[in-house]
Amino acid sequence: MDLFDRGKQVAAPLAYRMRPRTLDQVVGQDHLLAPSAPLRQLIDKDQLHSLILFGPPGTGKTTIAGIIAHMTRAHFESILAVTAGVNDIRKIAADAAQKLKYYQQKTILFVDEIHRFNKSQQDVLLPFVEDGTLLLIGATTENPLFELNNALLSRLKLYILEPLQEEDLNRIIQQVLQDQEQGLGLQNISISPEGISAIASFCKGDARMALNIIETIANTYSYKDEPLIVDLELLEKVLSRPLIKYDRLGDAHYDSISAFIKSIRGSDPDAAVFWLAVMLEGGEDPMFIARRLVIHAAEDIGLADPEALKLAAAAAQAVQFIGMPEARIPLAQVAIYLATAPKSNSSLTAIEKALTAVRKSKQIKVPLAIADSSHPHSKKLMQKGVAYKYPHNYGGYINQQYLPENMAGTVFYQAGSEGYEVKIQEFMKKLIQSRSK
Repeated sequence: MDLFDRGKQVAAPLAYRMRPRTLDQVVGQDHLLAPSAPLRQLIDKDQLHSLILFGPPGTGKTTIAGIIAHMTRAHFESILAVTAGVNDIRKIAADAAQKLKYYQQKTILFVDEIHRFNKSQQDVLLPFVEDGTLLLIGATTENPLFELNNALLSRLKLYILEPLQEEDLNRIIQQVLQDQEQGLGLQNISISPEGISAIASFCKGDARMALNIIETIANTYSYKDEPLIVDLELLEKVLSRPLIKYDRLGDAHYDSISAFIKSIRGSDPDAAVFWLAVMLEGGEDPMFIARRLVIHAAEDIGLADPEALKLAAAAAQAVQFIGMPEARIPLAQVAIYLATAPKSNSSLTAIEKALTAVRKSKQIKVPLAIADSSHPHSKKLMQKGVAYKYPHNYGGYINQQYLPENMAGTVFYQAGSEGYEVKIQEFMKKLIQSRSK
């Protein structure tokens, strides 16, 4: 039995038995597989080019390749990168060259887990992809930009598969419970809405994992002619861990992020890490958490510790770069750093005061001395920049009017008394003293 055998396999795992047979049966990935989507058009017309399917586990990469295998007029070969060697690639390429020369038949080579190909394997594959001997379809859960060499990447089109949403997983599970041939339709099993949400949070968009959970429950707790309701209590037994009742669109979402931010603002690193764990375990979007950390770094720490914003922004980049579960580490690091950092909301206070002043102002006029003087005639005809004093010519500071005339002397920023702002406060005092001289 090869990778894409479609024969009825009674003893096969549920996830395998329920694998879609057509593109229309694939749940999710509409951006790739909707009738008008570019990849769908290429598959339907059997005009594929070499490509990479990149996405998390259980999102349909191998399934899509299997459907292509049964739709294409091209000869289809599939290998696993973990077991295939250089000689396997060369043999498939030699057979492909013969089919193309004598029968004008293309060969599609599907490489599962292509990120596991080492440099020599990629180098062997490259010329066959380049000259069209092979049409390559690679599937990977790792970012191909970092796993494949540039020469091979430049000859491939990248298609990104997204994690399945809760409604997608719900649809798949309901199909399983109703399918009497390949699924569990002959067993009297139902699942509560809370159970669906819990599975979705636990599986993080992985349909294969969701079906494995359902299959385990069916094999363990389902009895002939007796109804079985899959709820949170049963799921906790199967998963051997408590399932947090966390609604990402409801009170749990807003209450948890509020507790998280207020714990950081209150300089309690233990509470901050705890609420971070609650959100991550409940399936909260890690990028949502990262964005709130960036906001908090500027709003509640600000210039008391200028490094805070840099670290929060770096954590947001790290979340995008490495994903979960590893992203939990930089998120925790930054949460602890922010909780233990000196606090100041002077930046927030300053911009709010300034915005209020702008909104109340009947007229805002830039002083001529600091107005744009880049045009060659601006100084002579409009007096722009004529009286401007370049601070560096005066040792780095010279007293002059920067605010509009009607706002002269208005204070928007008041340096705090914590962390780096102590130095700012000292610097500003020196400037004030120099102004009075």
